[in-house]
Amino acid sequence: MSGEEIKSEYEKIKDKISYDDFLKRMEERKHDYEDVSFMSELDIARTIVGEYINEANKPLSEANEAHKISELETGRDNISITGRVMHISHVKKFTSKKGREGKLANMILSDDTGEIRVVLWTENIKFLKKISEGDVIKINNAEVKQGFREDELHMKLDSTIQKLDEKDFETFPKYDDKITNIEDIKGDMQVNVVARILRIPKIRTFNKNGKEGKVLSLEIQDKTGKIQFTLWNRDTDIVEDLELKEGDSIKILGALGRTRDNEVSLSNSWVGRILKGEFDLPEYTETIQKIGDAHEMRDVTVVGVICKIYDAITFMRDDGSTGQVRSLEMEDDTGSIRITLWNDDANMDLKKGDIIKIIGGNIEFDEYSGTDYRINTNWNTKIIINPEIDAKLKKQLQECGKYLKPLKISQIHEMDEEGEEIDVVGRIVNVYDPSEFNRDDGTTGKVRTIEIGDGTGLIRASFWDDKAELSFAEGDPIKIENARTRLGNYNMDLSIGRTARIVKPNPEEINDLPAINEIEDSIYSTKTISELNDGDRNVRLIGRVINIYDPNEFQRADGSKGTVRTIEIADGTGVIRASFWDEKSETPLNVGDTIKIENPRVNLRDDKIELSVGRNTNVTKATDEETEKLPSFDDIKEMIYKTKKIDDIGEEDRNIKVTGQIVEAYGNRILYEMCPNCNKRVSLVDNIYICDICGEEIDEPNYLMIIPCVIEDDTGTMRVTFFRTAAEELIGMKMQEIIGVIQKTGDEGSLEDKVSDLVGHEITIIADASFDEYNEEIRLNAKKLVEMKL
Repeated sequence: MSGEEIKSEYEKIKDKISYDDFLKRMEERKHDYEDVSFMSELDIARTIVGEYINEANKPLSEANEAHKISELETGRDNISITGRVMHISHVKKFTSKKGREGKLANMILSDDTGEIRVVLWTENIKFLKKISEGDVIKINNAEVKQGFREDELHMKLDSTIQKLDEKDFETFPKYDDKITNIEDIKGDMQVNVVARILRIPKIRTFNKNGKEGKVLSLEIQDKTGKIQFTLWNRDTDIVEDLELKEGDSIKILGALGRTRDNEVSLSNSWVGRILKGEFDLPEYTETIQKIGDAHEMRDVTVVGVICKIYDAITFMRDDGSTGQVRSLEMEDDTGSIRITLWNDDANMDLKKGDIIKIIGGNIEFDEYSGTDYRINTNWNTKIIINPEIDAKLKKQLQECGKYLKPLKISQIHEMDEEGEEIDVVGRIVNVYDPSEFNRDDGTTGKVRTIEIGDGTGLIRASFWDDKAELSFAEGDPIKIENARTRLGNYNMDLSIGRTARIVKPNPEEINDLPAINEIEDSIYSTKTISELNDGDRNVRLIGRVINIYDPNEFQRADGSKGTVRTIEIADGTGVIRASFWDEKSETPLNVGDTIKIENPRVNLRDDKIELSVGRNTNVTKATDEETEKLPSFDDIKEMIYKTKKIDDIGEEDRNIKVTGQIVEAYGNRILYEMCPNCNKRVSLVDNIYICDICGEEIDEPNYLMIIPCVIEDDTGTMRVTFFRTAAEELIGMKMQEIIGVIQKTGDEGSLEDKVSDLVGHEITIIADASFDEYNEEIRLNAKKLVEMKL
């Protein structure tokens, strides 16, 4: 169908051109219109026909009436005009409202009566390949439209351009192709410049009246000086379209000079353009400033290796908008210097050890930088990460950066001075809950302890404030930059504050780390209960929970409240008491559980080894493999709960199982008021509880329940005292119930009959023996009621 339509179009001009020539011209025209996505073969055929006749089938020479520029009026169509090309803009790309892509260019055409803007659309762009500034041309079959300020001439689908001999148009204004030296440029001048590109920074965005714009300022140079040449919005695409790079020589036509803050610069005009070529210019040379020679200087180029990086900081401007600033340090073989990056540059992907090139920075004195000077970048500074540089310089900088690798934890512990900034890579071994504290200025802070291992050792790191709220998981690899060393109780610790950075280790660093179980094995020494010694550190204990006692609250010297809970643990070699403090007292445990305790404090108390489990102790469920190595719960009970007759009990006996009949039970007073601060008994004086130890009035005492009994078996009798939970099990009542009964009756002995009813019951208990020096006899302290029957 399309072929028939094309032949039909040809029939209109068959007396002017052969069909073969017509088809040949179509093939040529397809190449001209290859960028025009909406031009079909039929459209191309019609443009060829349109060069010979108009829609009324009149000869083209008759249809296009020639006009002077001063005669043009909006609405006139199918006119021709002759003039000299004074300016040609760059071709700009656009997308129509219907989603079609197109191109647009502008020309300024001048004759002896005036000048006019000519708009070329996608189908006309091909003509620009044949003309340039200064040429005299004739435009056929164009239309006059109202422009933004004045009339414009718009080319149409079938418009044409013919290049004429300029000798026939001596009266037309001359094209001024004068090249202006950069040193002679002043504000409000329109100039042509030939220059070499020194710097192409990245495109910046800005917001004006709610619309986003783009700007790019090139630094260019000729033999007389340097100047900035600015491209705006769509013109910023010119750099990519022309494949411009530093060192290229270019001719800029129709640039506009402007003055701001007494500094002259150039801007690309809407009818200006850039031509890339070989022009007579000084060779491009680059001077790299050595850091060791830094002083107050402007517009310098510096190359170095990044030796420190700090996180970006967000700040509020006076107009309410937000900005970002980031500091880093770079060094070469002569010294180091601080660098300040702003806004978009603050979010660049930077790593320690990267080589960085800064073009167009300003060196300023800064007594707080730590390096005396700093390089302050600006919106026109170009920053290149790992640039192509001289091989000798690259090798030199790589040598400078050799020491930047993270330290092994064993190396950190060998350091003598605190306050050093170091990097470390390891795996998270233990994560502890964050805690809040009050600063001297009344603000609240937060700190969290993380233990990190790398196979050479373990180190404690304190994460402060916002870093304490980061997500951490045991076993995860972690890299910390700019951690500050701090002397701890035994070894060097790390402080992770505002200037420290938490980054993801690279694959090579992760591969160099041992697995978490290997790190733990290298850190902790696994011991049985019988092997523990006073002062042991970094030990691991695996055992079964055999007793859990109720938590007790207490008050510290600073007035804060604490909680402690006693747990008894056995492993087949013995039994040990473990005190779980504060948040650790809330650890969910059940009798019979197998647990793993890492890094407890091992203390000697009353000639017995005990464990203290605080915030820096890790308590986890033992693995199946670890559990299998322990005796069963029943086997452990058999091992540790030795059955004894009363006559065989010695004062050192612990965890013995004793069976006897209750022959006496004392219930005239079973509740005792205790000081919540020191846990000692208090006295009631004039209806006020007074602690003889603290010397303070007690508003609400704690209570301790004690039930003394005497038991008997076939070998003898012995006094047994039941405390707290064991007493509750014996009497079959919770302490709060007992408090309620006594408070309701006002009689301390109101439960004496209930206690007396225990006489005659046979009980089996787990107890510890002790020697009562006052009565000079051995007594039992019941820990657990195993069985009770009549």
